[in-house]
Amino acid sequence: MSLVTDSPVHSSSSDDFAAYLDSALDASSSDASSEEEEEEEQTENQDEDFKSMRAKRCKVESIEEIQGSTSNGLIEHNIEASVNVDVCTHPGSFGNMCIRCGERLDVESGVTFGYIHKGLRLNNDEITRLRNTDMKNLLRHKKLYLILDLDHTLLNSTQLIDLAPEEVHLITQADSLEDISKGNLFKLEYMRMMTKLRPFVRAFLKEASEMFEMYIYTMGDRAYALEMSKLLDPQREYFNAKVISRDDGTQKHQKGLDVVLGLESAVLILDDTENAWMKHKDNLILMERYHFFASSCRQFGYNCKSLAELKSDENESDGALGTILKVLKQVHHTFFYELQDDLVDRDVRQVLKTIRSEVLKGCVLVFSRVVRTTLQALWKMAEQMGATCLTEVDPSVTHVVATDVGTEKARWAVKEKKHLVHPRWIEATNYFWQKQPEDNFTVRKKQ
Repeated sequence: MSLVTDSPVHSSSSDDFAAYLDSALDASSSDASSEEEEEEEQTENQDEDFKSMRAKRCKVESIEEIQGSTSNGLIEHNIEASVNVDVCTHPGSFGNMCIRCGERLDVESGVTFGYIHKGLRLNNDEITRLRNTDMKNLLRHKKLYLILDLDHTLLNSTQLIDLAPEEVHLITQADSLEDISKGNLFKLEYMRMMTKLRPFVRAFLKEASEMFEMYIYTMGDRAYALEMSKLLDPQREYFNAKVISRDDGTQKHQKGLDVVLGLESAVLILDDTENAWMKHKDNLILMERYHFFASSCRQFGYNCKSLAELKSDENESDGALGTILKVLKQVHHTFFYELQDDLVDRDVRQVLKTIRSEVLKGCVLVFSRVVRTTLQALWKMAEQMGATCLTEVDPSVTHVVATDVGTEKARWAVKEKKHLVHPRWIEATNYFWQKQPEDNFTVRKKQ
């Protein structure tokens, strides 16, 4: 992760501070879970490092802008020829000192990027500059950004004490931690936890990495996030330092793109929880939750057997990740190869909206005896997928959505040979981004 050698275009020389920060960031990404005593020692030495840097050089002579991917953990510094440190704009701070001139700062401003390096803070202008620079670099390589949730999206974890009786046998079937890349079920003894990777996840990450610069963003704590990233990316090919936990966010119980060094117009998000992204719903692809363990089913109030209890699992290619990979490929292809406007003016959110609006295009829906709170969500979901929703039946109606075959509208659907489907048909269509077979969601007569 060198500021110089890993950049597509780089200067033939670099200033002392760039070299210092490069070394600090490199150490962070190569061992994100370093011991506490090492972090404390690093903090104690920061003052001396900055004093040494300033003593060596008060001017920086004619340095070209270093270009590179901030998403790979690179913090760039475009220092103009003969910059006077006394007029430094203080683009950010490391500890309580300016990352450019080393001056001690009394007031904190901007956003903390602790997942890149502990104590790193960037001001808003510098964040904007870095995002714009990185965006140009990614677009040249025909890449966008992809933010990935962990729990119930890429994997499922449970405490050992929460294993159901029918799941206890899994303890002896866990894969070796010596060669993580060949396994998918792991027992993490020191965390007293088991984790099951979602089927197809390794192939998914490999193919997605060719189209996207990827981040992990979880509401779990940092220790958990780093352990899960090791299971998913043992060779550090995909995420490196781009692992964001709840400890790194700026809002409690919310995830936000303010701590992501990517423009919102180029970011896609995969998550099973819509409410975690209240400010970024237009970027979100909602994932069907992965419930491998019984504790996960109980957590969400499902009174059913888990996949582990049933000795079953999702299908590799036709499961949730395989399906969503097809959507990601479609979004990526549309963004780069089908739109006519300038590349920098394109917005992945509009692409996502357009693709979603084609899923139920031509379908006309009427709802019957669906709970009001559920009805509002389903109505909105159906319209986003391109369906037309009516309050009363007429000849144009193609589907009646009901929970009881005995209602007047349900009987009308049967008589007129219209599709009579359960509300889960809309939900499944929304998760899979394609109209699901109506015969798989028939409405049963209530007892």
